[in-house]
Amino acid sequence: MIDLHYAPTPNGWKITIMLEECGLPYRVVSMQLGRGDQHTPEFLKLSPNGRMPAIVDHAPADGGEPIAMFESGAILIYLAEKSGRFMPADQRGRFNVMQWVMWQMGGLGPMLGQNGHFLLYAPEKIPYAIDRYSREAKRLYGVLDAHLEGGRDYIAGDYSIADMACFPWIMTHKAQGLTLDEFPNVKRWYALLRARPQVQAGLAVGKAERKPMDEQARKIMFGVDAPSHAQAQQQQ
Repeated sequence: MIDLHYAPTPNGWKITIMLEECGLPYRVVSMQLGRGDQHTPEFLKLSPNGRMPAIVDHAPADGGEPIAMFESGAILIYLAEKSGRFMPADQRGRFNVMQWVMWQMGGLGPMLGQNGHFLLYAPEKIPYAIDRYSREAKRLYGVLDAHLEGGRDYIAGDYSIADMACFPWIMTHKAQGLTLDEFPNVKRWYALLRARPQVQAGLAVGKAERKPMDEQARKIMFGVDAPSHAQAQQQQ
């Protein structure tokens, strides 16, 4: 059994989609980010960075002690190796998938996160920041659109964790102030993934818990009123 410490956000959806696709048994440990669950000493033992998702695999392949894992990209790779699915076995195919997972982790996710923050949540509108991250978001969409040119169905050959990593962030396009009509190849790819029953099942996990946050909850979520790592450790 895998414990998934989870909230319904793009990084959380990556893992519920993968778990549904693999058919691995899992148990959701629901997290309220606006309450600060990600800053508790107990969670920091699993995820030192204080960010969800995190997993605990109580039945690792080596038969040893439970394995705790944080960072959504690392979790996707771990689950691909555990299940033997959605990651090519050959070196070229494997690293083709890996480079796109890293592209999402280092570029698409962080840049869309900043774009969404300054566009939707920042207490004051900063034109430079809004313009900066909006342009970068469009550039990254363009990178993916160009890569999918020529009718490519999936990002790295067959359907893989590269698609699962990117899809939940593309799901936020409307909130990001973007339209998929500008990126026809991304739009086609997005529709193909959105129709998968396992993707729909992954997105449905915790859907009822996704509620608007008040100002105080946002401050906690974005770290304004969150304890530092050292302070959290001292609470133990």
